[in-house]
Amino acid sequence: MARFRNILTLLLLVFLSQPVLGEETNLNTWISENTEISALLQTEAGFGTNEGNFQKLEFILEPELEVELPYNLSLTAMGRLKFDAFEKLGFGDPSQPTLSIFTERYIENDRLELELRELYLDGNIGDILFRLGKQQIVWGKADGLKVLDVVNPQSFREFILDDFDDSRIPLWSVNFEIPIKEVVLQLVWIPDRSFHVLPEPDELFAFTSTKFVPQAPEGVNVNLEAPKRPNQFFKDSEIGLRISTFWKGWDLTLNYLYHFDDFAILFQELSTTERGPLVTINPRYKRTHLIGGSFSNAFGDLTVRGEVGFNFDLFYLADEPDSDGVVKGNELSYVLGLDWFGFSDSLVSFQLFQTWITNLDKEITQDEFDTIITLLIQRDFMNETLQIEVLLLQNINDGDGLIRPKISYELRDNLEIHTGIDIFYGDKNGLFGEFRDNDRIIVGLGYGF
Repeated sequence: MARFRNILTLLLLVFLSQPVLGEETNLNTWISENTEISALLQTEAGFGTNEGNFQKLEFILEPELEVELPYNLSLTAMGRLKFDAFEKLGFGDPSQPTLSIFTERYIENDRLELELRELYLDGNIGDILFRLGKQQIVWGKADGLKVLDVVNPQSFREFILDDFDDSRIPLWSVNFEIPIKEVVLQLVWIPDRSFHVLPEPDELFAFTSTKFVPQAPEGVNVNLEAPKRPNQFFKDSEIGLRISTFWKGWDLTLNYLYHFDDFAILFQELSTTERGPLVTINPRYKRTHLIGGSFSNAFGDLTVRGEVGFNFDLFYLADEPDSDGVVKGNELSYVLGLDWFGFSDSLVSFQLFQTWITNLDKEITQDEFDTIITLLIQRDFMNETLQIEVLLLQNINDGDGLIRPKISYELRDNLEIHTGIDIFYGDKNGLFGEFRDNDRIIVGLGYGF
């Protein structure tokens, strides 16, 4: 809690040390005119249809503070308190080995955590905009899966069922946007070395597929070491560059990111002990280059959009482990999306995701060419207060997938209720099928004040 007290103290000092107020200016008046405090309270219950009991009963409070400061500066701070009455989802490893000390959450137990979600300063130097502090940097807008949106790591506490805004892990970053004639150049520097947060083996959405998790042969003991996180401030920082422009009706970007793969690589080492063979797994993070871009254009009621990303030097599980159990390769990923608004108050959206792994010198557990399609059907009723949608994600290779029907109703501008079903199906070894025993009914409420 000491870290949170320090942050609150810092915010208090900002309020109490304004040099431009002048002696005649009332501090309380200045605060009331230049600060805005709001909060979002959410609760959601998940009932497992296969188990016949609750997966979660969650309460989330997210307070937000916005302060207009002198010299065209503004400060935004957002926190999160999350309480879950059950312990099936958990919050990952309590020691938080994948997060930097500045990004760690305060975890009281498997039911309660506190987190500083965002804390950043906005301003400008002439036409140059900047944002300094803990923030989310969003590249790409694909539904359900990601191609370019990899700047921030992600919490997989509920696999991919959480909204991306909630599952992204904000990082301490420096973010500049520089207009240069017809283009905007975005420069990003991220010294925060935090990575994906994965569920613990006993948690509900822990990964089990043999495509992504090494399996020990019968009679072989396994020792899983803690991930070895890069910790050199400058040398291990990440940098990103994005050029965006509008050309003949097309929104275009060119993206480059020099970063660490946020999934730890599971290097394996076989040894012999008195108890028999032992496999030691040493998770480590390796650098990769991402080069890609995005495009979108509207043609009447049809919007065409897409993203492409080429990743160098990624690692995959070897199909027949020999030395270290992994294989290096390159990966081309892309998504093509079609959004149709031709029906009144409706959206029909189709996406094609494909991944092609190349430059391998050994067989791997994953398919070298993989295809996933998504279909979203959405309709608004009653002056857009009632929304009904169905999202389908289907893996073509394995035949597994996820179906998510949902109904949302806006009782008032600041009060919304929703209910839905998350249905997994397919082979237990598939990306989605591994969670086929986790189907659930969701009921939730959100209240803003």
